[in-house]
Amino acid sequence: MRPESPWRVADFRTLFSAAVLSQLGTNVGYVAVPLIAVEALDASPGEVGALATLSTLAFLLIGLPAGAWVDRMRQRRVLIVADAARGLLFASVPVAWWCDALTLGHLYAVVLLSGCATVFYDVTGQSILPRFVGRDGLVQANAAMVSLMAVTNVAGRGAGGGLVQLLTAPLAVAGTAVSHLASAVRLLRLKEPAAAPATALDPAAARAHREPLRAQIAAGVRHVFGNRELRALALTASLNNLGSQILNTMMPVLFVRELGLSAGVLGIYWAAGGVGLLLGSRCARGVAARLGYGRTLGLAGLLLAPAGLLVPLVGNGAWLWIAGAGWLLAMFKTGMDNVLGVSLRQRMTPDALLGRMNATFRFLLTGALAIGAAIAGLLGELAGIRPTLWVGGALLATAFLPVFLSPVRTRRDLPAEAARGPQGPGAGGVAHTESAAAPVREA
Repeated sequence: MRPESPWRVADFRTLFSAAVLSQLGTNVGYVAVPLIAVEALDASPGEVGALATLSTLAFLLIGLPAGAWVDRMRQRRVLIVADAARGLLFASVPVAWWCDALTLGHLYAVVLLSGCATVFYDVTGQSILPRFVGRDGLVQANAAMVSLMAVTNVAGRGAGGGLVQLLTAPLAVAGTAVSHLASAVRLLRLKEPAAAPATALDPAAARAHREPLRAQIAAGVRHVFGNRELRALALTASLNNLGSQILNTMMPVLFVRELGLSAGVLGIYWAAGGVGLLLGSRCARGVAARLGYGRTLGLAGLLLAPAGLLVPLVGNGAWLWIAGAGWLLAMFKTGMDNVLGVSLRQRMTPDALLGRMNATFRFLLTGALAIGAAIAGLLGELAGIRPTLWVGGALLATAFLPVFLSPVRTRRDLPAEAARGPQGPGAGGVAHTESAAAPVREA
């Protein structure tokens, strides 16, 4: 029987519309913040790398305990507070600029603290979604969310580059602040979801919520790394993020200083990746239905991931188009992976472990962004921008291998439901499901 469309659920529509506003703000800031450092504060490649590292460092610092905290907290309130905090933090940037008091240290503090808010927003958003749309609606709901991310990558990063050219980078960041605050206001209409059925009805799950924080975190980590398929999905996505971040961290320095290109061109280049994400997310369900989830992931990696080696060729003239095409194809693969991978891991995880599973993935994936930015800054200072780009391109081109060499590649369908296992300190939360059932992953 065909599952009910998630668009019929009022709370999903509210969550989606708030995400539109929040993602637009995030993507404008993605372009504007590093350009403030490069143009207004004359930051070096190492300082730009440090800025990018701090923007995602929070996932390494608090990513794992955040999952256990989210499983205990009122999730509607977490989303609202996180977005409001990000809006106020980014609002401080244009204010400091107007007062001629903006420093690199101020930017460092803003991106680090807003990253902490993003930890809670991202983990909560992925954990609350199955409670609104049900597990049967997850693939369609995730496809909508990944498509949204892709569209806002195009619109937000394209607009970000344009706003920087028209208004200067600090004023463009004011748009980021307004978007996050508007999202927080929109989320006031969201209803608090009912307690997860596993917690309400399963005594073992209820006991898990009374366990020490360390034991709860360990259960989430074991759930991910104790399953060969989830482990492969996490490794591939982490390597993909590592390579992408090394490339993206050096792009503002390369475009503005070495190639003499404008902020608008940089925004368009990054928007091309958003087009790839959109196309990949829209194609994912149809291709997986025809070929099977695992074969789709395997073939997408084998055929599209090597396009990442075109990105370090970026230059003036035709080389800009060649690198842009490589970036688009690599992001097409990422868009497919995101829809299929997030759906798989949500379907393989009991409700009581969703927050901790998502936090473990976000710890790994966004932690890879922090490490990638640090590597980019260090290599950029020691070896130069071009060698750094080749390291990122090589990682992006080979990141698919853990999934391609794992049982994920043989899966055809999504699991019917999350397997139930003991929820105590020694439990992984789900049985191993490496048989002939179904596949996927997120980046």
